[in-house]
Amino acid sequence: MRVIGSLIGLLITAAIVGVIYKYYLAPAGSTGMGAATPVQTIDVVGVKNDLLAIAQSERVYMAEHGNYVSLDDLISSGSISMTKSGRDGFIYDVEISQDSFRAVAHCPAAATPGCTSYSIDPTMQVQTLP
Repeated sequence: MRVIGSLIGLLITAAIVGVIYKYYLAPAGSTGMGAATPVQTIDVVGVKNDLLAIAQSERVYMAEHGNYVSLDDLISSGSISMTKSGRDGFIYDVEISQDSFRAVAHCPAAATPGCTSYSIDPTMQVQTLP
């Protein structure tokens, strides 16, 4: 009887370890690049954070000056402290209109086939682009 109890305890422990591995330690495969490596995941998080910074700078610029501007203008005015217009192959671009903007991080499709581009607008929601 004692052996069966030990065996059941071992099976329960193995099941708990399996669940922990699956949900907390397994690679996160949903970054828009297929099975992502940790470096790719970090790159995508950095790109999304850059888009949020660009969008916040656009909103502040609009509040202070009454219009949206290009990424180059944000950088040259000191509204955002970016030294380059991209990260890890992604290229940033800001499309502006009279009352809106859209910042886009274009993925390096030539270097990373199947990668995902991202965008953000005044709603401050990062979206994936087809």
